[in-house]
Amino acid sequence: MASKKLLPPFKLILGSSSMARRRILEDMGYDFSIVTADIDEKAIRKDKPEELVTTLAEAKADAIVSGLDSTHFTKGDAQPTLLITADTVVLYRGVVREKPSSKEEAREFIKGYSGSHAAAIGSVFVMNLSTGTRRVAWDSTEVYFHEIPTDIIDNLIDEAITLKVAGGLMLEHPLVLPFVKEVVGSFDTCMGLSKSLTERLIQEVL
Repeated sequence: MASKKLLPPFKLILGSSSMARRRILEDMGYDFSIVTADIDEKAIRKDKPEELVTTLAEAKADAIVSGLDSTHFTKGDAQPTLLITADTVVLYRGVVREKPSSKEEAREFIKGYSGSHAAAIGSVFVMNLSTGTRRVAWDSTEVYFHEIPTDIIDNLIDEAITLKVAGGLMLEHPLVLPFVKEVVGSFDTCMGLSKSLTERLIQEVL
């Protein structure tokens, strides 16, 4: 059971509909509201994956801020309000992979990981809405896989969860975990939100 913090001296908004990111923040002991961004992620392109994830996280935050009203925060509040957004991509053999566009692409992605490895690159963006202070950072985690049987891949594709996550693979999925050989770095980065980065950036914007 996660240890709950004392009431933090700020309000928190998670700018993501991701269940994994929600679980991570809950596990960190935070209460928060959720507001999602409506942006065309494919319209934002960068040459380096690190630049892509940080730029996307900032773009999500900017879109959310422009749509917030007094029901979410007021600048005169005694408690500051913090907004957290994030983005994750997978880097496989030098190629950036975002959410698969089809089941066929998801299958191609997962077959590639079988007996191989990939890196999850994730960003965290935190903004103090009361002061305008903003910070963004990224980190990466290498994941090595055993051979993934065809029937496991078939089952994952049938669930369609592969279309909703970067790189087409949810590491924490019970069908996937047995085939994860080694994780070099932070597992929560692969899930979509680095706990250590989030804590650090929260402190920096306060």
